[in-house]
Amino acid sequence: MSAIVAIVGRPNVGKSTFFNRLIQRREAIVDAVSGVTRDRHYGKSDWNGKEFSLIDTGGYVVGSDDIFEKEIDKQVELAIDEADAIIFMVDVESGVTGMDEDVAKLLRKVNKPVFLAVNKVDNSQRQADAMEFYALGLGEFYPLSSINGSGTGELLDAVVEVLPEYEEEESELPRFAVVGRPNAGKSSFINALIGEDRYIVTDIAGTTRDSIDTKYNRFGFEFNLVDTAGIRRKSKVKEDLEFYSVMRSVRAIEHCDVCILMLDASRGFDGQVQNIFWLAQRNNKGIVILVNKWDLVEKETNSVKEYTAKIKKVIEPFVDVPILFVSVLTKQRIYKAIETAVDVFKNRSKKIQTRKLNDVMLPIIEKTPPPAYKGKYVKIKFCTQLPTNYPQFAFFCNLPQYIREPYKRFLENKLRENFDFTGVPITIFMRKK
Repeated sequence: MSAIVAIVGRPNVGKSTFFNRLIQRREAIVDAVSGVTRDRHYGKSDWNGKEFSLIDTGGYVVGSDDIFEKEIDKQVELAIDEADAIIFMVDVESGVTGMDEDVAKLLRKVNKPVFLAVNKVDNSQRQADAMEFYALGLGEFYPLSSINGSGTGELLDAVVEVLPEYEEEESELPRFAVVGRPNAGKSSFINALIGEDRYIVTDIAGTTRDSIDTKYNRFGFEFNLVDTAGIRRKSKVKEDLEFYSVMRSVRAIEHCDVCILMLDASRGFDGQVQNIFWLAQRNNKGIVILVNKWDLVEKETNSVKEYTAKIKKVIEPFVDVPILFVSVLTKQRIYKAIETAVDVFKNRSKKIQTRKLNDVMLPIIEKTPPPAYKGKYVKIKFCTQLPTNYPQFAFFCNLPQYIREPYKRFLENKLRENFDFTGVPITIFMRKK
């Protein structure tokens, strides 16, 4: 699990440019799957070998200036609660504004490391202008230019210095995180599971900040349920603040094996649910989608088939995901949901023997070889599954650089057809033989 760094500040000071600069360093994000932009406010970055999650709070606020003031305060408060370090960005061109002072006031009370980044400092005159930010009372500042990157190194050196080490807890038990937007029924789902059979061995509160771990034993299968539901402080947050559920889900998702993504049938698979889906997919977690409150939906206008098709349209190309229609209130199919999560977990930890893999895949490749590129033919000779804790495959060939995305997708689909990987993202690497 990695530490979380949040970037706060008023609009248009260059937070997103800075954020993009940091996450570009990891190619994983630049080319990972269409839909990277769908969650452009969350990314992973590393500096000096230390990996951290980066949250750009700016991407979440829409609204006029007056709404804005309130929202930005909420976000800063949330960042203060959730992040391990905070980068507060200001803009040398506009100098110290009222809103900067408000944010600074909130940040001065915090006992977490706060770094004041003065953006758009790209010449010596501006270096001098930056002095006025001492007035914010946050001590030293870091002059930088997020467009050309000057000064970002010094800031990051200082940031990674203070980030805590999160030890991976060596729990032998698989972890299932129940995620989704507020009011989708996450708590009721967990209560329904634990309510009737007092199977719980322990309740460990506060394992990951304050999402609650419940040991659960059923169908002869033991696992940890991570509930991200019981962790909303009502006073701090309006129910629908997208940023909030995403930020809260980040830790739970990074830390689990399978995400049970819950949505309210009447609200549909909306932007916020999609954000959480792509977050789980990018972190290579198993995913089960539960459509809750299905009993309340008008059946004339909506069939299970149509609803499923709609969701699959949105999550392309990763459509091999179980979608279950449940009702937590009437306990309809909730055990099926857990069985499915268990299956997905098994798929995620599945190891295929190299010999068997080649026996199946090589004839398929021979029948449909990669298309020639610039008159060059690519020959794939051998494939193997890499020893990681989720499915990654390496295909060895003479010209890996000429294999395009569509062919990788073809290989992925064939792997899915022949070996059950339902609910699990697969990564395919082309390597030089």
